[in-house]
Amino acid sequence: MRALLVVNPAATTTSARTRDVLIHALASEMKLEVVTTEYRGHAKDLARQAAEGKDDVELVVALGGDGTVNEVVNGLLHHGPDPDRLPRLAVVPGGSTNVFARALGLPNDAVEATGALLDALREHRERTVGLGMASGTPGTEDEAVPSRWFTFCAGFGFDAGVIGRVEQQRERGRKSTHALYLRQAFRQFLEEPHRRNGTITLERAGEEPISDLVLSIVCNTSPWTFLGNRPVYASPKASFDKGLDVLGLSRMSTPALARYATQLLTSSPERGPHGKHATTVHDLTDFTLHSKVPLPLQMDGDHLGLRTSVTFTGVRRALRVIV
Repeated sequence: MRALLVVNPAATTTSARTRDVLIHALASEMKLEVVTTEYRGHAKDLARQAAEGKDDVELVVALGGDGTVNEVVNGLLHHGPDPDRLPRLAVVPGGSTNVFARALGLPNDAVEATGALLDALREHRERTVGLGMASGTPGTEDEAVPSRWFTFCAGFGFDAGVIGRVEQQRERGRKSTHALYLRQAFRQFLEEPHRRNGTITLERAGEEPISDLVLSIVCNTSPWTFLGNRPVYASPKASFDKGLDVLGLSRMSTPALARYATQLLTSSPERGPHGKHATTVHDLTDFTLHSKVPLPLQMDGDHLGLRTSVTFTGVRRALRVIV
């Protein structure tokens, strides 16, 4: 088997020595080309070349966090999904959270995950997963925004603002930790101008719009994220085998924030956030989120700037993944 290993040298939980051990283990089982990313978007470029048939690559392995995985997926799907033709994807988690890998059931430790990957290859274990895609909405000022795939979640509004704050802190040298995310979430809440009167409307064909949302989280799988070893379920029914789920909140007063934060922290595969100001929609294929004012957008934990309208598509059977 010819395989391409895309290595993010800035991955937060793997050292150079660990990466050397992993590369040696993988190279013992396949014809492996190793490329270390050198710039933002490099992983996408490498995966696109593999998808276009260069060097007859059958497998692309992403060694890094969710951002690296997202780039690789967008490269593989640059010309659209074709799971029977495209190289398969494998993930060795090297980031701080690794939601996609863990949602697939992989160990969060890079060495253990490499062992699991090799076992899966020997036993021919794989699955075809659905993915989400976000595009600029036709007829709006965002219609020229390029489409982008996401593997586990997207957010429009409050949570994307939190991620934007975290990225600013990381650019200043702060380490990505769960405590950093919680601090920035609190600051985002204090400065959120629309927390009592939301500006987001969810529109879908044949249904009444859902309006005045402050927060909208789009999930392609469950759990939504992890706090350390604790899974957090925003949309417990979300699945790689179905369309997209949405959690929307229409009020973020102090009592409402306390209530929904507690529900998230105590969420389970059976129950996520619920109540008067919570809206959940399951298994959507196509829908649009509009906002009266520009709001931040994130996908797979990557802040993408401000948008006023985003159209989402849930694509079943988008990509084959080694599990």
